[in-house]
Amino acid sequence: MKILLAVDGSKYSLDAVDCLIEHADWYREKPEVELVTVHLPVPQLPRMGMVVSKQQIERYYEEEGRASLAQAQAKLGAAGIKYNSRVLVGPIAESLVAHAKKYACDLIYIGTHGRTVTGKLLLGSVATKVMHISTVPVLLVR
Repeated sequence: MKILLAVDGSKYSLDAVDCLIEHADWYREKPEVELVTVHLPVPQLPRMGMVVSKQQIERYYEEEGRASLAQAQAKLGAAGIKYNSRVLVGPIAESLVAHAKKYACDLIYIGTHGRTVTGKLLLGSVATKVMHISTVPVLLVR
């Protein structure tokens, strides 16, 4: 089974990592994990290229992404679960769903803040959006 595990370095996303590790024996063989973090694009300002190069922005995405992935990588490694880690740039929910489709993932694991129904209606949520736009099954970890 191939699982997309979405993390952002928060406690909630690490709860999803712990849940996957705790339930890895649910599957016939250890799952293959696509460990993914998504960074929103830096706003493009007029004449920004005169001050900040494309390589600097790419390095920024990579450094921030690696920091978000670090704890999840350590937990998966300690549990002996194989993973491929990737840093994506784009709208978060859409990028996660597109990546899951591209890499033929069977399931998306994503942590949620566990807000009340009213809070979700007012604030929205990446997890909720992923659940609504994905054709790949989504497991929300609270």
